[in-house]
Amino acid sequence: MKNDQMRDRTKQFALRVIRMFGALPKRVETEVLGKQVLRSGTSVAANYREACRARSNSEFLAKLGIVEQELDETMLWLELLVESGIVESERMSDLLAEADELIRMTVAAIKTTKARS
Repeated sequence: MKNDQMRDRTKQFALRVIRMFGALPKRVETEVLGKQVLRSGTSVAANYREACRARSNSEFLAKLGIVEQELDETMLWLELLVESGIVESERMSDLLAEADELIRMTVAAIKTTKARS
């Protein structure tokens, strides 16, 4: 996948997280979990953009590492929203699948970059 495509995909992921946050029920525990997923989920796109502007392979790898971490953290918050019974699993399945696929793509990019170095 080209950088522009991944950039667009991470941005769309962030937008989906924003919309999901807005649709959450208004409860104290939901607000805490929701804000966490909002921060980590939108951070994915921001950090990927920074990776695209990297001045070296090591800087690129460092930023991709952050993208991977933020995606994994986002998955945790999404899973907690489901497993706590706040959100039905069917409503979250597509977002969780996209997060998983983005993690796989990020890990592949990290491995490819390391192999070229």
